[in-house]
Amino acid sequence: MTDRLLDLSVTDGRLALAAAGSWTADHAGELETLIDKAVRRARGVAAVEIRMGAVERLDTFGAWLLERLVRTLTAAGREPAVLDLPERWHDLVEEARQVNRTPLPPARRRPLGDALAGLGRIVVEIAHDLLLIVQMFGAMAIVAARAALRPWTFRLTSMVHHLDRVGWRAVPIIVLITFLLGCIIAQQGLFHFRRFGVEVYVVDMVGILVLREIGVLMVAIMVAGRSGSAYTAELGSMKMREEIDALRTMGFDPLEVLVLPRLVALVLALPALTFVGSMAALYGAGLVAWLYGGMSPDIYLARLRDAISLDHFAVGLLKAPFMALVIGIVASVEGLQVKGSTESLGRKTTASVVKAIFLVIVLDGLFAIFFASIGM
Repeated sequence: MTDRLLDLSVTDGRLALAAAGSWTADHAGELETLIDKAVRRARGVAAVEIRMGAVERLDTFGAWLLERLVRTLTAAGREPAVLDLPERWHDLVEEARQVNRTPLPPARRRPLGDALAGLGRIVVEIAHDLLLIVQMFGAMAIVAARAALRPWTFRLTSMVHHLDRVGWRAVPIIVLITFLLGCIIAQQGLFHFRRFGVEVYVVDMVGILVLREIGVLMVAIMVAGRSGSAYTAELGSMKMREEIDALRTMGFDPLEVLVLPRLVALVLALPALTFVGSMAALYGAGLVAWLYGGMSPDIYLARLRDAISLDHFAVGLLKAPFMALVIGIVASVEGLQVKGSTESLGRKTTASVVKAIFLVIVLDGLFAIFFASIGM
């Protein structure tokens, strides 16, 4: 059997391999096939010799193929003899012979150490995220101050456009979800309070819970999932298409052009959506109290008037702008961190929603402690 690059011959149980021609990466496919054929042919012989005297050209790929052949035959118990190797290739072949000689150290199992290392990485990531959010907050404060001093530079048209998208177009889904939420809270309250004959206190529970906590929290969570993810996706897509770099090249501040109008629209829209959502929840609760609990609308309204005060209404609305600010800043930070791939865009969009919802809930808890401390 004779090939242009490798000649195989068997004599008296000895396999002789005679290499010739160019052992380079240009002949990779043919060389791989010939090496595999030589390994299979060596299974029935007692000794193997490899003659390299006729090789005209040899590169790193060819030297590694020779070393791979030697190692494979040696592992099979037929250590070959490499003969007639030209002097000029000794160093290259020797270098290939030293590759991957040192075995990898066995992996040490350290459950406690690995757990602590993982915890440390999580803490570092959280600290990094908080630092980015603080930096974005400071940068937006500077941009807002600059826009206040030069109001003609503020992009009012862009803000109105985003206000329409974030506010007006979100009204149907906000009304539907909060209406159903009010119905569920009222139904469960009536079902359990009826055992004690105090169904009327359901109105107190619904009124205070919706106006102070559930209304603004549920609306903020929905806005984070709907508008926050949209902000991240839009900014991330602009980052991938290098539109943000183009703005900087033209002398524009991307935060002033892209982020500030979105942030202002969100801060204006969330309190309005909170009001609409709270009213829808109270209406849903009243409808359930009438149809399921047998409570007339007049009694429901009268009891609601006695149960709630302006303070309850103000507490919910005061939280809304701060939650909107958190959602907008987190969405902007994640959007501007997108790299040049759709996978990165998907990860950052998901991270934006998760982080925004988490911070909104944390902020709601801090506000609850604050208002309780001042007796409001």
